[in-house]
Amino acid sequence: MDIDARKLAVLLAVHRAGGVLAAADVLHLTPSAVSQQIARLEDAVGVTVLDRQPRGAVLTQAGRVLAEAAERIESELTDARKALAALQGDVTGTVVIAAFQTVIRMLLVPLVHRLREQFPGLELLIREMDGEKAQQELRSGAVDLIILEAESPIGHRAARGTRDVPVLEEPWLVIMPAATPVPVSTADLEHLTWLGVDPDAAAHSATEQARRGLKATPPVHSYYDYDVALSLVSGGLGIAIVPALAVLGVLPDGVKAVSLPGLGTRRLIARHRTTRSEPRKEVLTVLDAIIASAAELDTNV
Repeated sequence: MDIDARKLAVLLAVHRAGGVLAAADVLHLTPSAVSQQIARLEDAVGVTVLDRQPRGAVLTQAGRVLAEAAERIESELTDARKALAALQGDVTGTVVIAAFQTVIRMLLVPLVHRLREQFPGLELLIREMDGEKAQQELRSGAVDLIILEAESPIGHRAARGTRDVPVLEEPWLVIMPAATPVPVSTADLEHLTWLGVDPDAAAHSATEQARRGLKATPPVHSYYDYDVALSLVSGGLGIAIVPALAVLGVLPDGVKAVSLPGLGTRRLIARHRTTRSEPRKEVLTVLDAIIASAAELDTNV
């Protein structure tokens, strides 16, 4: 029985993607080429490895055995690449970073793939965490980097033995129902219903600044997470202040984002430990990559 590891990788891709068509997209092959590879694998092992159904392809029992073998091979190759990178003096190791939803979506997820290509021996682990817990995990050593809003309460309180590095400065925006007349200044927002903001969110101080001097009614609904703010505004329950990063690529139908004079900016910072042995080379590499990726973002409305 002659089993080609490359054909096992194709089988694993079909399993993970849920079908031949989806696997072809992942592998940058034609569906016909994927089907041929699977057929040749079945000829080699003498059994059927895929149960082709209308909704996709499901592994047979034999297919599961081979897919598990493919996963072990994939894991061994990953370890080998890391070991080779270490021998060549490349950046290696694991960096754990804690952040919140908008940063993870717009900065960190794309960065994982970029770093994987640039530094095979470097592994970036992402943890979604609120600021207080992230600070605790940084102090304990469970996390190497945390991304914070500088204007939030925890952003103001850098713990001893840590250092803050600027990552991104972006404008605060007003989000409102699309049918609302476009305001020219914050004075035009006086008679609109505002959403409240959790005092621990950086948007709280930005909202208080925008509302200063307005005879606006007290807010009824409130938010901490910016996705919640977008949902509330989409439902016609009020207007809100959010940073530009929160609306990039995810502005719901029926909602518009407006930049106004005097709203100011949100500043994102990265915080890391500073000791005799830290920050490690791999942490600085990830930090530099985050700053470079942030500089590429277009946050203009």
